[in-house]
Amino acid sequence: MAGSGKTTLMQRLLSDCHLNGTRSYCLNLDPAVGTLPYQANIDIRDTVNYRQVMKQYNLGPNGGILTSLNLFATRFDQVLGFVDKRAPELDLVLLDTPGQIEIFTWSASGTIIADSLASTYPSVILYVVDTPRTTSPVTFMSNMLYATSIALKAKLPFLLVFNKTDVTSHQFAKEWMADLEAFTDALKSDESYMSSLTRSMALMLDEFYATIRTVGVSAMTGEGMPELFEALKDLTKEYEEVYAPALAAQKEEAAAKQAQRKQKQMERMARDLAADEAKARGEKVVLQGNRATKERRSNGSSSERVRPLPGSDGIIQHRTQEQHAYVRHPDEEAADEMDDGSDGAPDIGSDEDDVDALPYDEDDREEVDEDEYVSAEAREADQAEFEEFMARVRAKEAEQKGSIPEEDEGAEEIEVGQKK
Repeated sequence: MAGSGKTTLMQRLLSDCHLNGTRSYCLNLDPAVGTLPYQANIDIRDTVNYRQVMKQYNLGPNGGILTSLNLFATRFDQVLGFVDKRAPELDLVLLDTPGQIEIFTWSASGTIIADSLASTYPSVILYVVDTPRTTSPVTFMSNMLYATSIALKAKLPFLLVFNKTDVTSHQFAKEWMADLEAFTDALKSDESYMSSLTRSMALMLDEFYATIRTVGVSAMTGEGMPELFEALKDLTKEYEEVYAPALAAQKEEAAAKQAQRKQKQMERMARDLAADEAKARGEKVVLQGNRATKERRSNGSSSERVRPLPGSDGIIQHRTQEQHAYVRHPDEEAADEMDDGSDGAPDIGSDEDDVDALPYDEDDREEVDEDEYVSAEAREADQAEFEEFMARVRAKEAEQKGSIPEEDEGAEEIEVGQKK
């Protein structure tokens, strides 16, 4: 939370670490801070000039901070390298992030930084609240919503730190989190719409209050710092017992998916090489999927256009006109005769770019493996299905004429574009 005394709390943490003999390492990720009351081991301001970024990209303050953080995130692997070298001799690594919550929590750079650290080291998030400014129930609820969003987004151990307790005690906040009636009583004096909304949201945050850990501190006087360090130790154990196995499972799942993608790419490459070799030997190769479409388009030949086989219930049969004659349904011909192009609708088969405009319902389309080559058995099965379809077409035409047709197994195949 901006203005909550986050940087001052960082100074207090480093000071107590020095007094207690805790070996610490500090990173400042706020490019807009004027002066730091502590010495940072790695400072974003040494890498990115915040004001120059604003001037160069014509940005405002928040846009400048976000862009600076994005630029710094591109080099964060070097930062991890420095931390890795010092990790064996460190007890604590502290990060001072920008006070604007949206800039770090919901940005790509913030996610990269948080995930990179959390996947390597036990990590805990501290959300610092300005206690004197949360005495209003509406402001308190706003802070709780921020805290909830950060905890759910990060999926890491979370500690709610009420700062400036030397000015205002945080006991009222603990009471509101533990007793819903006490919080609603505090809202009785406010009859605005915001008060009604706040009361409704309080009902939904009971579960969050039950699982969150809180501590009250004063960065100026050092009050509550021992409790803060004790909470950090407990949450570190919670990370190792609960969060670390979940993160490891996610990493394994991501690695397995990546391996499957690589394997599929290798198989596709092997099939493509085999097809190219067969083509070079003069053998006829029937392709399916994207490659067949791309080759037909690159050749600029309209005679090899991908067309759906009529009567195939929406299944796309990738065949060229040299392999199968395309038989036009009577309804298709009637539609072509009525379509003069004045309605602006695409004319199926009239342009090379209309390959994807298929004359069937998209919802009925079945999945087809785009990288599967057609075997001889599959071609024979398709030919049998095609002949069966033609028999149904002839029967339907004969039925419309009022007579039953005689089976003509020796009928010639109808050429493309020939009228029935």
